[in-house]
Amino acid sequence: MEIKTKRKPTGAAAMGAGPGRPKGMPNKVTTEFRETVRKLLDDNADNVGTWIAQVAEGHGENKADPAKALDLLAKLAEFAAPKLGRVEHVGDGGGPVLQEIVIKVVDADHG
Repeated sequence: MEIKTKRKPTGAAAMGAGPGRPKGMPNKVTTEFRETVRKLLDDNADNVGTWIAQVAEGHGENKADPAKALDLLAKLAEFAAPKLGRVEHVGDGGGPVLQEIVIKVVDADHG
């Protein structure tokens, strides 16, 4: 006959935080990677601008490619700033959002 026992939670789970990290919070490796890329971009800000300009305007044997330069800039921006989620605002039943503006006229002499 085998008796199974439950293990006691340790770490954050023992303090009531539940297992693992909160939803949406990046893990340590992701956070460190983003910080490394952000530092790399900060340390090379002048160079990055030059490189983007060279792609846009062409350099050496490479033809000018402004669209590629914008694409590269957008890709780099993802590491410097979080992507914004798309949010759609809808009213009741999925219809348009209705706004009501109330104007109240008050007689200043009668409060």
